[in-house]
Amino acid sequence: MAEGRQPTLGVVLVAAGASRRMGFDKILAPVAGEPLLRHALRACEQCAAVGRIVIVCAREREADVRAATTDARKLAAVVPGGAERQESVEIGVAALGDAVDFVAVHDAARPLLTPDFLARCFAAAVEHGAATAAERVTDTLQRADGAGFCAEVVEREGLWRMQTPQVFRRAELVAAMAAVRADGVSVTDETSAVRRGGGRVFLVENPDWNIKVTVPRDVAVVEFLLRARAAESLT
Repeated sequence: MAEGRQPTLGVVLVAAGASRRMGFDKILAPVAGEPLLRHALRACEQCAAVGRIVIVCAREREADVRAATTDARKLAAVVPGGAERQESVEIGVAALGDAVDFVAVHDAARPLLTPDFLARCFAAAVEHGAATAAERVTDTLQRADGAGFCAEVVEREGLWRMQTPQVFRRAELVAAMAAVRADGVSVTDETSAVRRGGGRVFLVENPDWNIKVTVPRDVAVVEFLLRARAAESLT
């Protein structure tokens, strides 16, 4: 990146999951009056720092996703994902191209993302090299034994729940994901891949709801929160 030039940000919206726990295809399911995918996409589009967006979806949903996003101004591509999340992320980052300095990876099933919070995560990544949305663990945690009984308390001090967006320098994310693939390792998020290679990732505490729609009951919660936000913006 040339000295004095503002870093650029691209977003990979991951929408390639099988929705097994949902029982139906959640990405295009109506939530608060429009497809679930549209809410996260809108937040990314409204974030001034974002220049390009790539959506990674299941191959069989590609045409439907394109049809649902025809008016997206910053959408550069809709591409079919891989068998696992990490493969889908690699595909999405490649589709963004090397014109972006940083990449934010966000779950399309997290519809409560706001443009301001995405900008905060990006700013933290620029300052620290990498950053991820996260939430402090406040519940009491128990480790279970093989029979399903409580076995021991897990100390929650210093524990965080990982969320998205997760933002990294593009080159470092590409290298981290390539190393994971080459070593045959499975990771559940990009922070795990980057840390595995020795990278440091700054935790950005999210002050707002950032639910991932995973089971049917989550839809009612996010619909309530989205409608409450819309009503608040009118007052």
